[in-house]
Amino acid sequence: MMTTENKPAVLIKNAQIFTDGCLQNLQILFNEEEILRIAPAIDEALAKTVIDAKGLALLPGLVDTHVHLREPGFEAKETIKTGSLAAAAGGFTTIFAMPNLKPAPSTVETMKPYMEKIARHAAVRVIPFGTITDNEAGATPTDYKALKTLGCRWFSDDGVGVASGAVMQKAMKQAVEEDVLFSCHTEDMNYRQPGASVHAGPYAKENGWTGIPSACESSQLIRDLEFARTIPVKYHADHISAKESVEALAAAKADGVNCTAEVTAHHLLLEDKDVTGPMFKMNPPLRSHEDRMALIEGLENGTLDFIANDHAPHTMEEKSRPMEQAPFGIVSLETSFPLLYTEFVEKQKRWSLKQLIEWMAEKPAARFGLEKTGRIQEGYRPDFFLADLNTSYVIDPQSFESMGKNTPFGGWTSCARVEQTWVEGRPVWTRADSGLN
Repeated sequence: MMTTENKPAVLIKNAQIFTDGCLQNLQILFNEEEILRIAPAIDEALAKTVIDAKGLALLPGLVDTHVHLREPGFEAKETIKTGSLAAAAGGFTTIFAMPNLKPAPSTVETMKPYMEKIARHAAVRVIPFGTITDNEAGATPTDYKALKTLGCRWFSDDGVGVASGAVMQKAMKQAVEEDVLFSCHTEDMNYRQPGASVHAGPYAKENGWTGIPSACESSQLIRDLEFARTIPVKYHADHISAKESVEALAAAKADGVNCTAEVTAHHLLLEDKDVTGPMFKMNPPLRSHEDRMALIEGLENGTLDFIANDHAPHTMEEKSRPMEQAPFGIVSLETSFPLLYTEFVEKQKRWSLKQLIEWMAEKPAARFGLEKTGRIQEGYRPDFFLADLNTSYVIDPQSFESMGKNTPFGGWTSCARVEQTWVEGRPVWTRADSGLN
């Protein structure tokens, strides 16, 4: 329990520490390897540094399994450095980076320099996805065995999905052989017309927008889940948005399929009638009130497993184009925890802080095989963040660490604010006027 000269310890005192499912008046001692002790009182002589976090809550570092960092290939939108700083500013200590990049990380030759770049520039733990098919072209399954030599055990063709059922079945069988996980964007482009930008429904017609029906998502998901009934692949469904998808997942789980699913913060907070322009344009789109309620209830009853962000930065020039020409996606790393806490824990009192932490830290860490992650517990990774849960501030996109300012939540008021984030026992981000510098 004692520290060594090579591993100096830090003590945080006077914080409300979230451990064993609730906030408690405790102190925490840790070094860069692990949490050493959590107790009502700890001898300050054991620590090289003592931090007084009076008035703040210490919460487990959040885990996001769906982030677009845009680098390499699209650095005008975001970089590994800015995107990972945005993650830290939102309380995230581990994020998974989607592979729709240029070049795509489909081979050892493209993945290795990408991972080296992450090691140099990332502020938080960034874990890269490999692609399900070579270059996300949907034709040939990636060599999962080769990428596993680099430690890559997670694969996705996010942004396009795998159109061919035959290719998907072949890929699933190879994934089983190599014991890797698929994180799947399901989208049958036969359901999507040119210029489609919002959910297909009365509101789209009122505004003269071309809609995207729910079947665009659910039909391919149903196909994949049917394959997974006989191919025991580790299957994870990305950014679920439609009630039909929730129903399909519930049926698959009842049949014992090894599947999980995520829902984004924006699909829990917004619906199609909230859309006013390109800042609300994302894929899958915001759907009906009935769909949003199905998502909330699906998360609560376990059909949906946890919350992810689908952080998707774009330039303001791109998002200033007409609705049908603007790209899909919003930034969300810096707003998701504050807004979900404000809406569902404080305002509605529908969720507990324990539930929110489970959905944003514990459960994604468990599904994606991250050891000693997602909890504040002795022996666990020293990944956590300090938050003020008794404040009020207005969200200002211009203050974001992310290069992307494309959010529909500018001007919203939050009652929770991230003050400082720690990864591997080191502070990686601190709000400028937090008093913790």
